[in-house]
Formats: sequence, structure tokens, C-alpha cells
Amino acid sequence: MATILPPPSKRQRREALERTQLQADVTPAPIEAGSFKARFVDSDSNQLAEVVEIPLADANEKNVSILLNTLLGRDREDFTPYRFRIHIPSSDVVIDTYPSPQEFLAVLRSHGITNPFETTLTLSAEPQAVFKVQAVTRMANKIPGHGEAILAAQFSPKNSSRLATGSGDNTARVWDCDTGTPKHTLSGHTGWVLAVAWSPDASRLATGSMDKSVRIWDPETGKAVGKPFSGHSKWVNSIAWEPYHQWRDGTPRLASASKDATVRIWLVNSGRIEHVLSGHKSNVSCVRWGGKGFIYTSSHDKTVKVWNAVDGTLKHTFAAHAHWVNHLALSTDFVLRTAFFDHTKDIPKTDEEKREKAKGRFEKAATRQGKLVERLISASDDFTMYLWDPDEGTKPVARLHGHQKQVNHVTFSPDGALIASSGFDNHTKIWSARDGKFINTLRGHVAPVYQCAFSADSRLLVTASKDTTLKIWNMQTCKLAVDLPGHQDEVYAVDWSPDGKRVGSGGKDKAVRLWCN
Repeated sequence: MATILPPPSKRQRREALERTQLQADVTPAPIEAGSFKARFVDSDSNQLAEVVEIPLADANEKNVSILLNTLLGRDREDFTPYRFRIHIPSSDVVIDTYPSPQEFLAVLRSHGITNPFETTLTLSAEPQAVFKVQAVTRMANKIPGHGEAILAAQFSPKNSSRLATGSGDNTARVWDCDTGTPKHTLSGHTGWVLAVAWSPDASRLATGSMDKSVRIWDPETGKAVGKPFSGHSKWVNSIAWEPYHQWRDGTPRLASASKDATVRIWLVNSGRIEHVLSGHKSNVSCVRWGGKGFIYTSSHDKTVKVWNAVDGTLKHTFAAHAHWVNHLALSTDFVLRTAFFDHTKDIPKTDEEKREKAKGRFEKAATRQGKLVERLISASDDFTMYLWDPDEGTKPVARLHGHQKQVNHVTFSPDGALIASSGFDNHTKIWSARDGKFINTLRGHVAPVYQCAFSADSRLLVTASKDTTLKIWNMQTCKLAVDLPGHQDEVYAVDWSPDGKRVGSGGKDKAVRLWCN
């Protein structure tokens, strides 16, 4: 009788799987000898330094960044890291992803440059954040408290020590992230809390609920400020604070978007309705308040509308989408959210100084070639996104297509250079914010991706998925940096703290999880 071998053990199966996933050791192709001439320009096309020759063997992005800093006469401790784009001579083509030295010649030749050694290349240099956010690698705290799924999460703009969450248990909560403990339970809503938003000065927290109301809270005491804002006839989906540099007489305003097809502008100190923006024909899914005095709304009526924030009049209607518009993001979202908090110790003392600093940060982030440019991206159930420049009228800058299912969430990187979109096709895609060109697909999740968030230095992205995991991605390589299992069910909400120290997440398993490095 033949001997029947036992089935492989779990360890043997795992080792066999690991062997199949190992890449063969491939010796990199030799780099051709030679050099090319480089002319450095800034984002406004102003020349930064003299034209220099760069040997191909040393032409990686880090070395080129060091070279530019040296040409600009900076001391090593004052070096600024740069990201480079290559402008192809005699054409409008721009290579957004800087190639490795091994790929450099092949990339140039694929764009029609037959003899790169005789060509002067223009490299546009974009300074990156000087501080570097470290990828979170472990779960620091799992904090139970909510009685139902967590639907929304946002860190305070001030620092990473406070996280607010909204839940299906009709409460919002403020968590102390330094100790990993609950700080306050914000009770009062009688329906699911669908949206939470910190004011830009971190002094107040707004929540929107299925009970049709908006409430304002003091995050330090956990007490409600004033009465609930009532007026909507259906639930509140999204809320947005007026940017800090536009606050007048210390009176902030708040916009709330509802399923009743309206957006209401509230005077926060009194709870009075200043304007009702009624023009949509269906559920208003998202609202954003821009730094140039406009409010942007998206709806299930397939349109995006631009409103004048001062008088509530309609400026534009964008009607390019073929299905529900799910989400909006602005290129200035990060600086508007953080106002005068730049995560140094230099916080202005007076309200006037705070407004000036917030305005300065906004203008610096929004200035492109001498103009204030605030771009908008809309994500839809029609599998596409559109990039808009509201100052240029109703024609989109670009149509971003490539997702195979509905696009659920979209966001700009804090430096305004990249766009990330997450969808029900299990993928997150990265795009150039300059022209909407596709850059890469982040593959790794095995179920729909609900949300994504950039780190403050724009070098990393975190994604949250129905597959119960978070994943951290490196934006330089568009490769997976860290896999973060730990949730026991779908992850609905994720946020990266503005100071870069923590990631907070929540979902169907009802517990907040804090992640650090």
C-alpha cells in the first residue's frame, strides 16, 4: 500500500507562500556614462540658479535637491528638501514623477529626446515640508466608549492630543490622545452623528446629526454652547466652518449641508440663520468653505454649485457629472483647517495677529504664478472626478477617470501637489493636482476604501477600508509602507493629526484606535 504524505502544515504553507512572494535578486541595469544640463525654476517659472551639468549616475532626486540647496548658498542645516518635475523642451509635457538614474534616459527618450546629453532640461523645484512625518507603525491605544459604529473622526487643528468622533449611538466624543482615555461625551443629539468639525481656532466643535440639527460644543468642558441650530427638515450630512481669516467681529459662521437639498449659513454666536442656499434638487452630500469667499456644495442631483459666502448668491453650477456627487475637496483645505497653527511654538497673541497669520498661510498655499488659485475636486458615483478652477468658469480643468466603481472620498495633499481618491473598486489612485494626470494606483486593500488622509508633510497617505485594515503609503514610490491590522470590522473614518504625530480611526467595531510610530 502506497504511503500517503500528510498535508503540509500551516507553517510549511506560510513559508511556501512567502517564497512565491519574494522577488528574484535582479542586478540593476548599468547607468550610461554621461551628464545632462539642468536649469532650475520655481513654481512661477523664475530661474533659481545657474545652469549646471549633472552626471547621470548621481541624478537621483535626493542628490539633485542637495545640489540645488548648495547652488542657493544654504548651510547644510538649512537645506530644504525638493521634489522635481521635468519639463520636456519645446512641448507642454511635464513629467510629474522624477525617474531613478537607471530609468532617466529611457523616460526622456520615450518623450522624444533622442540625445539627452545635448539637451538642457528645465527642472521645476517644489519645496517640501522641512519637518518629516514618520509613518505610524503600531496601535498606541484602543479606546472603547461608543455604543455604535463610529461614522466621523477629526483631530483638533491645534495638536494631536484631542480627537473628536461622531457615532451611531447619537453622541459625539472628545478623546484625550496623550493618555488614551475618553475626555468628554457630548450628549444631546437624538439621531446618528454624521459629521464633526473643529473650528479653525480649536475653541469649538460642531456636530451634525440625523436629528436634523447642528450643535456647538466647548471641547474643554464637553458642554453645549447655546441651543441646537434647528431649521433643516432632514438630516445634516456635512458641516464646514468659515475660514479664520474671514471671521468678522469675532463672529464665526458655519455652513451645514442637508438631505433636504439646502445649505444653511449660521451665525455661530447667536444661532441665527444668515442665508439659506437653495438651488439643489436633491440631497446635498458635501459642503466646503473656501478661503476666497466662496462656498462649494455637491449634491445627488449630479451638480456642484459655487456660492458667494457674503450674500448667499449662486455664482456657478458645474454640471459635468453623470451620477451622484459624493465628495468635494479644496486645494487649500489643510491651511484653512489649521488657520494660524503651523505647529511651531509661535502662536500669535492677539486675534488680529492670528487672522494675519492665517491669511498669510492661506495666500502662500494658494498663490500660483502670482495669482490666488483655489482649486476644487469633485468625486462621483459615475466612477470619475473633475478638477475645477472656479475663477475660470464652468469648464473643468480635467476629467480624472480610471476607477472601476464609485469614488467615495477625495483629498488634496497639504502642499497642493497631489490628489488622492478612494473608491469602491478597492483602490486608491494618485493624481497630479496641477493638471489631473494619473500618477499611480495604490493596490493592497481587498474591499472598498472608505477614506484617505495625507500626512502634514504630504509624503505619506493613510487609507481606511471595509477590509478592517489601515494602510500607510509612501507618496515618493507609491508603494505600501506599513500595513495596520487591528480593527475587528469595517473602518469608516480616519484622520492624520495636523502635527503629524498620530493617526486616529474608527468604524463598525465601535472603538477608537490611535496609531503612532
